[in-house]
Amino acid sequence: MRAGAVITPARVVKSLVWGVWLILLVLLLWRDFFVSVVDSRESAALERDRRTEYQGIYFKEQKIGYVEYTFAPAAADTLTLHQRAVMDLNISGQSHPVDLDLQATIDQYSRLQAFHFAFTSPFYRMTADGTVSGSAVSFTLDTGNAVIEDRLSLEAPPLLPTSRRAYLLDRDLQSGEKIRIPWFDPLSLTAKSSLVEYHGKEKTLIHQRVYQLHRFTEQFAGIRVNVWLDDQGEVVKEESPAGFVFIREPEFKAKQMDHQSPELLAGVAVPVIGAMPEVGNKTSQRYRLHLPETAEFTLSSGRQSFADSILTVTRETIPDDVHDQSRPCADGARELASSPYIQTDAPEIVTLAEEIAAAPTSPTDRTQALADWVYQNLEKRPVIGIPDALSTLKSGHGDCNEHASLFAALARAAGIPTKIAVGVVYQQDAFYYHAWNEVCLNGTWISLDTTTNQFPADLTHLKFVEGELQEQLRIGALLNTLKIEPLPD
Repeated sequence: MRAGAVITPARVVKSLVWGVWLILLVLLLWRDFFVSVVDSRESAALERDRRTEYQGIYFKEQKIGYVEYTFAPAAADTLTLHQRAVMDLNISGQSHPVDLDLQATIDQYSRLQAFHFAFTSPFYRMTADGTVSGSAVSFTLDTGNAVIEDRLSLEAPPLLPTSRRAYLLDRDLQSGEKIRIPWFDPLSLTAKSSLVEYHGKEKTLIHQRVYQLHRFTEQFAGIRVNVWLDDQGEVVKEESPAGFVFIREPEFKAKQMDHQSPELLAGVAVPVIGAMPEVGNKTSQRYRLHLPETAEFTLSSGRQSFADSILTVTRETIPDDVHDQSRPCADGARELASSPYIQTDAPEIVTLAEEIAAAPTSPTDRTQALADWVYQNLEKRPVIGIPDALSTLKSGHGDCNEHASLFAALARAAGIPTKIAVGVVYQQDAFYYHAWNEVCLNGTWISLDTTTNQFPADLTHLKFVEGELQEQLRIGALLNTLKIEPLPD
C-alpha cells in the first residue's frame, strides 16, 4: 500500500507513497479555525529572472532522489515553472524509479493558473492537464487506460508551493501566528487547505553547517510538515513525519545518489508493543492504540468499537443465504454511486460484473464470486500511482489500492453497496498500511480483502479512514506516530 503534501514534485512523494491523524481544546479550535486566509495580493512578486534551483530528497538520511526547479518569465505578469523530481524507491527489495514532471503557469503572487503534469513509474504512467478559474480547478487525467474529467472547488484561488515562499515572510508574522493557504495537488488531483504557523528564527544544522532560518509548520489532514526558509523566503529544508527530507543543494550534490536506498515500506511500518497473539480462531481482539495528539479519526465503525484508547475488533458473521437486501445500510445508496476513480457505470465494468455475478443468486454469493475474480485475476505487484478501477481492469495488476478500487466498482455495478477502507494490517512482525473493502449485506457492513483473499478480513485489519483518495490521504497523520499494543484476553 502506498500512500504522503501538496503540489510540487518535491512534496508530492509524501502523498504519493502513503500512497497513504485528540479533539482540540476550545482555545486551540479558536486559534486554528479563526485565522486569516493568506491574501495573495499582499504577497511579494516572484523574481522575473530565469533561474534553476535544486533540492536533494532524503529518506532515513539516505539520498533517494532530487528535484530541479526552473523559473522563467512569461507573458502578462506570469511565470512558467518547470519542476522535475527523479527518485529511486526501494519497495520490498526492488528498485522503482519514479519520474515526476510538472509544468505550470503561475502569476506573480504564486497563484496557479494552469498545469501539465506527467508521472512515470515501472507499472504506471499518467498525464494530467488543468486550468484554474477563480477558486475552481478543472482537469483531465489520462492513464493510458482511462480518461477522467473532474472539477474541484477551493475556498480561494489555489497557490502553488514552490522553492520560493517569500509571501510567508512578507506578512510580518509573529511567532505563534497562523494563516490558512489553499492548495491544489496535481499528482493526487485533490484540493486542500493547510494551516501554516510561524515559529520564529532558529538555529538549524544542515550538512554539518549551522544556519539561522525561519521555521514554519504546515498542518493538513493531521499531517505536520516542518519548513525552514532563509531571509529571502527560499526553502532551505523541509521534512515530513514519514522521514522524507528535502534540502537545498547545488546541482552536483543534489544529483549524487546513494548506491542503495532504504526499504520504504519497512521504514514506515507501525511497531508492535509486546507480542501479537494468534487471531485465526478468535472472535474478537483488543488493541491499545498510541495515537498522535492531532489524530482525528472515527474508529467506532462497523465491526470496530473504540473507548479509552482501546480498539476492539469483532469478527463479522457472513449471512449464509440472503436473497434480498430488505435491510439497508447507512450510506448504502451513496456507496452504490459511480465516481471519477470508481467507474461503476463504465461499460467494461458493467459487462464484467454481470458476467461474474450472473450465476450466484444471493448478494452474499455474488460478493464472494466478485471477490474471487479480483483475487485470482489481478497480478499482485506494487504500483505507484493513482488507483482507478478502469485502468486496473485493463492493466491486470496492482497492489491493495488497485484491488480495492476494482472490487468496489464491480460490486457496486452488481448492486452491492461497497466502501473502501484504509488502515493497517499485521504482517511479518509489524503493521503495514493497507486498503481493503466493506460490503453491505442485509443491513450489515462486512469487511473483505481481495488482496489476501479474506472474507471477512481477519482481526488484524484496523480501519482508520474510509473513502477515496481525498479521505485516504488522512492516514499520513499516523506515519511514525502510531504504535499498537495487542492486549491479551
